[in-house]
Amino acid sequence: MKSNAIACLSLLSFFITTYTNAQTTSPVQHIFPKETVTYSNIPYADDTLTKHTLDVYLPAKAKNNLPLVVWIHGGAWMLNDKYADMSYMQNTVRGFIDSGYALASINYRYSTDAVFPAQIQDCNKALEFLYQHAAQYHIDNSRIAVIGFSAGGHLASLMALSNNNDVKDFYPPGLKTHFHIKALLDFYGPSDFIAIASNPDTSVNNARNPVSILLGAQPVNRPDLAKHASPVTYVDKNDPPALIVQGEKDESVPNTQSRLLSSWLTIAGVKNQLIIVPNAPHYGVMFDTENIRRNVFAFLATYLRQ
Repeated sequence: MKSNAIACLSLLSFFITTYTNAQTTSPVQHIFPKETVTYSNIPYADDTLTKHTLDVYLPAKAKNNLPLVVWIHGGAWMLNDKYADMSYMQNTVRGFIDSGYALASINYRYSTDAVFPAQIQDCNKALEFLYQHAAQYHIDNSRIAVIGFSAGGHLASLMALSNNNDVKDFYPPGLKTHFHIKALLDFYGPSDFIAIASNPDTSVNNARNPVSILLGAQPVNRPDLAKHASPVTYVDKNDPPALIVQGEKDESVPNTQSRLLSSWLTIAGVKNQLIIVPNAPHYGVMFDTENIRRNVFAFLATYLRQ
């Protein structure tokens, strides 16, 4: 009995500490405008996993009904955390706050700890948490966009495009979702694992490749899993508009992945914009230029400010 009581007190202490962690600093606090209000390490899944936490950043003196942008980090589904990608996207990050958006950055479980669909389940769980707690964080839960980078771009696209498809195993058991994603921003995320597996210039068909680790099998051996985890599988006319950005010389994800996603969206009649950045690699400051930021904020103004 005593050990159970101690465990319960420890769990309670965790939640109290986390929820009262408002306006504290984070490793990327210096990136944000000085008066940004920060809520750090909020648990979104009723457990104590670090990978089930998120941060919320708000403009100073935030009023209610802020449109929300949800940030999904990259790292081959097995690296990094909710602070990743911000270091080379500093101007874009500041722009969200300066433009009056709420920004939430989420953690999700690594593929080395739990294979797919654990990652998309976590992302959907986090977004439902934000939807349900919108008033607490001054969020308008009818105006939500997702932005992701590399592996995070894959997850953002998968969330947005499957949102209206009722894919049962993309959600934790018993979770009923209410959120609707109004806009997608995908930075160099894989969109079609079948096409990647068919490309002789890629090496996903070995057990140590990040895609194989994510799926728990090589795509060439389990094309059913590869298709199930591919965002293009869920494209239909009811999907949200998308802004897709990728480097011309991406060494990790073929830029044909972004071209394919854009083409499928166009065929389905979904508004989308594709930007292939000349000479750009897989990630870096070349994606935080004034021209790309102008496109990002024009896109959000069109589809999230309505």
